[in-house]
Amino acid sequence: MTEFRLIILYVSDVARSAAFYGALLGAAPLEQTEGFAMLPMGGGARLGLWRRDAVEPAAGAGAAGSELCFTVPDVAAQHAAWQAQGLTILQAPVVLDFGETCVAADADGHRLRAYIPAFN
Repeated sequence: MTEFRLIILYVSDVARSAAFYGALLGAAPLEQTEGFAMLPMGGGARLGLWRRDAVEPAAGAGAAGSELCFTVPDVAAQHAAWQAQGLTILQAPVVLDFGETCVAADADGHRLRAYIPAFN
C-alpha cells in the first residue's frame, strides 16, 4: 500500500515560510537549510518547504491549485488570528456543505483552509 507522508510547497523564502508554518503547526523544523525546510504535521505526515528557484526538475508556472486544510475547534477564532497575522483572507467564515470554514493565503499564495467538519 502507498502511504501519504509529505506535502511540498514551493516558496520564495524558506526562512519566512518555515517561521510562518512553524507557528501555525506549533512545531519547529526537523531540518532547515537555505533551500529547504521540513516540519512535522502530526500523524507521521510532514510539510516540506522548497525554495521555488531551487526545485529540481524546475517547477513550471502552471495554475494548478492546492490547499492545506486544518480542522480547528473555532473557525471564527482562526479567521481572526490569520487577519491579525496579516494574511490575505480569501473567504471569511461561512458554512458550506462540508462544514464551517474560512480560507486565507500565505505569503506565496498557497491556500490555507480552516474548517469544522459537518460530518465525522
